[in-house]
Amino acid sequence: MIIKETEIGGKLLQIETGRFAKQANGSVMVRYGDTMVLVTAVAAESVPDDIDYFPLQVEYREKTSAAGKFPGGYIKREGRPSEKEILSARLVDRPIRPLFPAEFKNETQVIAFVLSFDGENDADVLAAVGASAALTISDIPFECPMGEVRVGRVNGEYVVNPTHQMLKESDLELVVAGTEDSLMMVEGEAREISEEEMLNALKFAHNEIRKIVKIQHELREAAGKPKMEIVVKEVNPELKNDVMNLSYEKYKEIVYSILTKEERSKRNKELNEYVIAALSEKYPEQEKVIGEILHDLEKELMRKRILEEGIRLDGRNTTQIRPITIETGILPRTHGSSLFTRGETQSLTTVTLGTKNDEQIIDGLLEEYSKKFMLHYNFPPFSVGEVGKMSGVGRREIGHGNLAERALKSMMPSEDKFPYTVRVISDILESNGSSSMATVCAGSLALMDAGVPVKSAVSGIAMGLVKEGDQYRILSDILGNEDHLGDMDFKVAGTENGITAFQMDIKIHGISFEIMENALRQAKEGRMHILKIMNESINEPRAYLSAYAPRLITMKIDTDQIGLIIGPGGKTVQGMQRLFGVEINIEDDGTVHIASPNRDNATKCKDYIKKLTATPEIGEIYDGVVTKTTDFGAFVEFLPGKEGLLHISQIDNKRIDKVTDVLKQGDKVTVKLIKTENGKFSLSRKEALKQSNQPQANTSAE
Repeated sequence: MIIKETEIGGKLLQIETGRFAKQANGSVMVRYGDTMVLVTAVAAESVPDDIDYFPLQVEYREKTSAAGKFPGGYIKREGRPSEKEILSARLVDRPIRPLFPAEFKNETQVIAFVLSFDGENDADVLAAVGASAALTISDIPFECPMGEVRVGRVNGEYVVNPTHQMLKESDLELVVAGTEDSLMMVEGEAREISEEEMLNALKFAHNEIRKIVKIQHELREAAGKPKMEIVVKEVNPELKNDVMNLSYEKYKEIVYSILTKEERSKRNKELNEYVIAALSEKYPEQEKVIGEILHDLEKELMRKRILEEGIRLDGRNTTQIRPITIETGILPRTHGSSLFTRGETQSLTTVTLGTKNDEQIIDGLLEEYSKKFMLHYNFPPFSVGEVGKMSGVGRREIGHGNLAERALKSMMPSEDKFPYTVRVISDILESNGSSSMATVCAGSLALMDAGVPVKSAVSGIAMGLVKEGDQYRILSDILGNEDHLGDMDFKVAGTENGITAFQMDIKIHGISFEIMENALRQAKEGRMHILKIMNESINEPRAYLSAYAPRLITMKIDTDQIGLIIGPGGKTVQGMQRLFGVEINIEDDGTVHIASPNRDNATKCKDYIKKLTATPEIGEIYDGVVTKTTDFGAFVEFLPGKEGLLHISQIDNKRIDKVTDVLKQGDKVTVKLIKTENGKFSLSRKEALKQSNQPQANTSAE
């Protein structure tokens, strides 16, 4: 058993190997505080003949026993991964994937189990450290170790691996991964911070990452295995030469032509078919190899033109944004809607306003909590002109939706200002580059169209990178091909005042802070351009809600009156819901939410609750209903649930012989409270009549 450790954020980070899961190619236990994660790495010994990609699978699972809990629901066993587990797996996958050699095609699986959770330190960044360490000491080819940390900022001071409580006070949350020399991945959210503050946070994180990388090198020296040999399939030089002779000029013409995504795909396909047919007799059964050569040729020509001329596939220079069109309010029965189209990427986004009952309950290792704002992103196959299965939400959809949600959520109004539960749904109808940032823009527009009092509009942009040696070009608003054939996908979302969300993935071995600084500056210029167009369409939330949105009224009662509102077995609250056609939710602090499609009904219910919880005051005038008559008077319900005696002598200013000569059961009557004794109330209609100068007449409800 070997343990290496270093101090990160005032706590020991320990990486242990040699005790657990020894049949895996590599395994480590990572500990930080009392949070512990077991991470294993296993690779197949051989490569299937027909595989042309790297089959890496990363799984992250939280055992509820780690926090001393049972799984929620009826089946007391962990099932399919939660959204949190999927997002955590992505934080592991994305920074390690570029660190495998391009020639390595063996099926590889990394599994992280959270086995102990202390309630303070999140296990996701520890799982990423563990994945790197397990791969580093294994015989699996992995080019260099990397580290991952979370960064917050509390009271202006950057904090590494902040606790959950500290994050609540932080204006920044970034997860940063990197090697000893460069950054590999960034993801997070912020409350409108500047580009300079973002860079400072990244530099702060990188200093801590270097310490994590150092102990992995030490662990490798103590426990590392020799790396397995990679079998590289040699391409016949004569075949490659023949392909180039047939296709180079033709492919150059395609790359240099301004084409739509569909046209480019068609021209590429026709060229592939031509070359394969021309060489089929000389090189039988080499279609896949020829396709790979042609793919690499397209990549080479595209990158060369960008680097040498600064001209991209669609004819734009490196900083130009594609044409943008915006429509709002196009779906009449939704509570808010927008259609955002940028080039060949299009998001149709809707907003639904709901009540307390619509909140999303989150159950995991932490205490159960609820979400009032959620954003869901859908990517149907027709958006890229393909046929595909509609089987459920994929990891990519969850990741893109989460990024867009983080970009918008800090702009949402506080609950006391806007108590609605809000759901944003982005359906991607077309995709050719950065549908997640289109979702941010469309989501911001739809929220304004719905009348949600957001603090500011938010736009997003995806940046790309083409880098060869020391020469590089940063690309604004990348196309799908520029993402696929380029070196970086770098997304920035924010307002006029600063950044609200951030995500960077790269395909090379990291980027420098110089590139990051230039990319942030160029991204800000693009973001401001998009915001200007958005503000020309709608520059503030609508002053009204949709006629089809629920009307929500919030009021406060004393906590000792909650039981009174609910009633025995919920009888009182259920009765009010039926009577007024509303939905009532009562929180532990005495906040009462009343929702109804009809605002008048919600207002009537609020007034009823006010009366129900009111303290009867001597001298006050009340409108009551006669519940019972007797020889000596009438009983009147003057407040909900509160009855008083209206004595026969107090019914009228003149003497009456019978109560029923003036009042009967069900009559509405105005009374004055004149006395309280031992919880009993004495009422006077006579005094109320004097005070209001009303005529002395029967008040029968008939």
